[in-house]
Amino acid sequence: MDQRGLVERAGKGDHDALAMLARASVARLDAVARLILRDADLARDAVQEALVRAWRDLPGLRDPGNFDAWLHRLTVNASIDAVRRRRRRVIEVELMPVHDPSIPDETTRVADRDQVVRALERLDPEQRAVIVLHYYLGLPLQDAAAALGIPVGTAKSRLHRALTSLRASLGDEAPDSIPGGKLA
Repeated sequence: MDQRGLVERAGKGDHDALAMLARASVARLDAVARLILRDADLARDAVQEALVRAWRDLPGLRDPGNFDAWLHRLTVNASIDAVRRRRRRVIEVELMPVHDPSIPDETTRVADRDQVVRALERLDPEQRAVIVLHYYLGLPLQDAAAALGIPVGTAKSRLHRALTSLRASLGDEAPDSIPGGKLA
C-alpha cells in the first residue's frame, strides 16, 4: 500500500498503518533529532514525542501527501523543545578518551569535524534545524521550510544567518564541508 493510503488508514485509528509509517521514517527522524540535539538519548525522546504527537494529531492532517514534511516539523519542534528544556538543567559533560590516530590525514579530518560540530552547537536550534534539513537530509529549501512550518523567505534568512555564523566561528581555517553537505 502507498504512503497516502497508510496515512489515511492511520488517521482513522489503524495502529498497524501508523506502525508501518513510523518504521519507514524513524531512522531519518532520529538522524535529524541527533543533529539538532547532539545527544542520542534526547534525540530518541524527541522522536518518540514527535510520533506520539503524530498519532494524536493525525486525524487533523488535511493533506496526507504532506505527511513526511509534517512529521519532520513535529520532530524538529520536539527537538527544539528538548533544547529549551535542557537549557534549564545543569549541564553534564561526558569526557571521551582520546585516541591518537596512526594516520595524520585522519587527524586533520577529525579535527575539522570537531571544529564544525562545535560551530553547529553555537547556532540557535532554529538555525541548526534549517542546516540539518537542507544540508544533511538534502531537502530543497522549499521542502525544509515546509517541514519547519515557516515561509521560504524565513528559511532563507535563517540559513543565511546560520552560514554566516558558521563561517565566522570557523574563521579562515574553515573545513571545506559540514557533515552531510558542503558549506555554500
